[in-house]
Amino acid sequence: MHKANTVQVGHVLIGKDHPVVVQSMTNTDTADVDKTVEQVYQLAKAGSELVRITVNNEESAAVVADIRNKLDALGCHVPLVGDFHFNGHKLLTKYPCCAQALAKYRINPGNVGRGSKRDPQFAQMIELAIKYDKPIRIGVNWGSLDPSVLARLMDENSQVSMPRDSVSVMHDAVITSAIESATKAVELGLAKNKIILSCKMSGVQDLIAVYQDLASRCDYPLHLGLTEAGMGSKGIVSSTAALAVLLQQGIGDTIRISLTPEPGGDRCQEVVVAQEILQSMGLRSFTPAVISCPGCGRTTSDYFQQLAQDIQSFLRHKMPEWKSQHPGVEEMNVAVMGCVVNGPGESKNANIGISLPGTGEKPVAPVYIDGVKDVTLKGNNIAQQFQQIVEQYVIKTYQK
Repeated sequence: MHKANTVQVGHVLIGKDHPVVVQSMTNTDTADVDKTVEQVYQLAKAGSELVRITVNNEESAAVVADIRNKLDALGCHVPLVGDFHFNGHKLLTKYPCCAQALAKYRINPGNVGRGSKRDPQFAQMIELAIKYDKPIRIGVNWGSLDPSVLARLMDENSQVSMPRDSVSVMHDAVITSAIESATKAVELGLAKNKIILSCKMSGVQDLIAVYQDLASRCDYPLHLGLTEAGMGSKGIVSSTAALAVLLQQGIGDTIRISLTPEPGGDRCQEVVVAQEILQSMGLRSFTPAVISCPGCGRTTSDYFQQLAQDIQSFLRHKMPEWKSQHPGVEEMNVAVMGCVVNGPGESKNANIGISLPGTGEKPVAPVYIDGVKDVTLKGNNIAQQFQQIVEQYVIKTYQK
């Protein structure tokens, strides 16, 4: 298991024995303060514990402090991470309010500077992080890998008696770029407990191989994410397939699911997916889990499907209120089953369960609470009655 140092980002602790942190990133024009504040607020409300924003020009750098102030005024204190490429050294120098307002800087060693400018511009970013007492993430992406590192390792590989294949060398180059950059940062005076690493790939097997190797070669906290994961089910499945393997091995301290949203889609979907990965693996709990069957020929009615969807939406909607008033409720299990085959059994094993009538069964729905049959619902208001039972259970069971 990868044992990482602890890095503090704002009020969030990352690494060592701390829970895996959910991160997301805005896709607004950062210079549009109102839209950026609104999206950060929604991402945080959905459960993002860190939110990264693009800081790519003077217009965006100039308003970061304003964004921070507006979020604080809304009672939203989620730490903001500044995403810098190419010109971060200039922006952080020119806009000290931006440098101070951000909780962490993301540096890409592949484009922090070209040629002779790379080292001094990287050093300037590190000096600014030291000056403002900010942690950094050294984030290597295979799509923007430092060509000098890759060229050097390719050249070294060509001179050995048994050269590796080009994919292995590229993997090594991604890892080497991250570790060498971290070493330089420490040599420049940045404390080791101010550094997080990431080595993002867009292929599932590539990501697994790289992070397994990276975890064996360092004790920095690691940020996981399948970059350019894609849209819809493809992006969700690919991200889950890659991250689940690594998380199961104890690798990964923060995660982000890089989904391409549908046109006009909800950016918060990536937060929900990240939470569901962690919760399904038993690593964290965020919202009560709804256990529901897929349906079959015994469940020709879509009533149980609608009820499962309504209950899931109800629970997620109530969580902001319940989280503060009813600690522990996020670990509750609710079963919504469609017929007598598995309905009573699953309902008994959940904290609260309802077994709806399947095709040809009596039009009644027994409700089980902590394994014991409590009441049988019937009529046209089963959904509303069941929601009331769930809410009453939460109030009674999860008390401060």
